[in-house]
Amino acid sequence: MNGRYLLDTNIVIALFADESAVTDRLREAEEIFVPSIVLGELYYGARRSSHVKENVARIDDFATGNIVLGCDTETARQYGEIKNGLRRKGHPIPENDIWIAAIALRNDLTLVARDAHYQGSEWSES
Repeated sequence: MNGRYLLDTNIVIALFADESAVTDRLREAEEIFVPSIVLGELYYGARRSSHVKENVARIDDFATGNIVLGCDTETARQYGEIKNGLRRKGHPIPENDIWIAAIALRNDLTLVARDAHYQGSEWSES
C-alpha cells in the first residue's frame, strides 16, 4: 500500500488499538493525512470516556505527529457537490463523513475507512 491517504476515524481508532492489519498497511504509505473533523470526533469520544486526560493526551500527540487538513472554500464546494449528489440518489450519510470525503477529494487523497457508505474508499470492504 503506497500512496497518499486520508484517515477516517475508525482507522485512527484501529491505529490506537495497534491493529496489525492497519498498522502494517499504513507503514508502506507515502504520506498520511488526518482531517480536523476526525480529530473532533476523537476528542468527543475521549471526553465521553472514563480516561479523559489520558485519551486527550494521546490524541494531542497523534495530531502533533501528523499532517492535519482542514476545510477551505474548495473543500466547501466539494461538500456541496457530494451532499447534493447523495440527496438526489436518496442516499444520505453522516454530515461529518461528507466533510471528510470532501477533504479527500479536495486534496486528491485516497480515503481509508471501514464505513460501508464510503463505497470505493481504500478499505471500505473491511
